[in-house]
Amino acid sequence: MSAISLTCPKCQGSMVQGFIADFADMGVNAIVSTWVEGQPKSSFLFGTKTPGDKRIPVGTYRCSACGYLESYARET
Repeated sequence: MSAISLTCPKCQGSMVQGFIADFADMGVNAIVSTWVEGQPKSSFLFGTKTPGDKRIPVGTYRCSACGYLESYARET
């Protein structure tokens, strides 16, 4: 995700780029949250099927003044 400059829609503060970490393996390693197109489908071994061509990483911005979070899933 390329860096962009955003202003907070709530208080007009400065937004800082980051991400929301998912801890899928008992909290040891963090991975970036991912948006997946379509409805979730169960997988016997892995919980939910996630086709690789339908996944987009989610980038999140946090307001340095009020803490508001805003997330985006942009194709690269």
